[in-house]
Amino acid sequence: MRAFDFSPLFRSTVGFDRVFQLLDAMSNENAGNGYPPYNIEKQGENGYRITVAVAGFTDKDIEIVQQENALRVAGKIADRGEVGSYLHRGIAARAFERRFELADHVRVTNAALQNGLLHIDLVREVPEEKKPRVIPVATVNRPVLQAAE
Repeated sequence: MRAFDFSPLFRSTVGFDRVFQLLDAMSNENAGNGYPPYNIEKQGENGYRITVAVAGFTDKDIEIVQQENALRVAGKIADRGEVGSYLHRGIAARAFERRFELADHVRVTNAALQNGLLHIDLVREVPEEKKPRVIPVATVNRPVLQAAE
C-alpha cells in the first residue's frame, strides 16, 4: 500500500488542493484492480490514447461515457447462448468498469475496437481565452526630480 502525504506541498501552492485529492483518490481506487489492463500514451503535443485490453468483447458489449472530467469505460458480455463446456477458461470475460480522470479541456474524439484492444483517442483543446498570452510592458516617462538647492 502506498500512502503519500501531500501536506508539505499545500504550503507552497494555491488552488491545487483538488489535484492532490485526485492523486490520492486515484492511488486508492486502483490499488487492487488490474482488470482489464490498459495503456495511456501521449500522441503529439495535445493528443492522448488510452488502450484497454478487452479480449472477447464486441463493440456492443462496451460502453464509453465522458461526463465533465470523468471518463468511464464499462464492459459486460451479453449472454450469447454458447453451447459446450470449457475444460479451461483463461480468457476473462467478466464485466468491468474503468474510470479515468481527465484534465480540463480534454475530450474523446474517437473510439475503435481492433484485435481485442479498445483504442480511445483524446485531444486537449484549450480555448483561446485560456491559453497563455504575453502582456506587453509599457514604459512610463517620469519627470526627473531635481535636487533641492
